[in-house]
Formats: sequence, C-alpha cells, structure tokens
Amino acid sequence: MAFTPDHVAELNLLALFHSTSAQEGIKVHQHSAPDESVRAAERLHQKGLITQKDGGYLTTLGSEAVELIQKLQSIVSEG
Repeated sequence: MAFTPDHVAELNLLALFHSTSAQEGIKVHQHSAPDESVRAAERLHQKGLITQKDGGYLTTLGSEAVELIQKLQSIVSEG
C-alpha cells in the first residue's frame, strides 16, 4: 500500500518533533501554516499521537512514531 498525500503530510509533521525531549512541542498556526499541515495536525490529534489539534506535544504513541520515522529517514537517506 502506498502512502497517501495525507499520510505524507502527517509523517512530515511528525518529523518536526524532537524525539529526545518530551518538553519540546510544536504549534501549527491555522492562519499561517499550509492547510495540509493544519489538517495533518488535526488527524494526528484524533489518532492520539499529539496532545492538541494544533500541535502541542507528542503522546507516548507519538514519540514511538517519531522514533520510527527517524529510523526510516536514516535508512532511505543512505546510499
């Protein structure tokens, strides 16, 4: 199954979080962020990966997802 554009937007947004610190969050500003990022944040919040619909902090599940994304980025960047 290929990643949909919505999946890619969610992965890109999660990649902005720092996996090393639970105290660092992000804010997706509804009026200045791209619509795809705003919608991705809302979906990630609904899925329980981030604490707020406009960003916030990673949940435990979100932290695990970010670690996996970082590993995947490392794998596909090698070459």
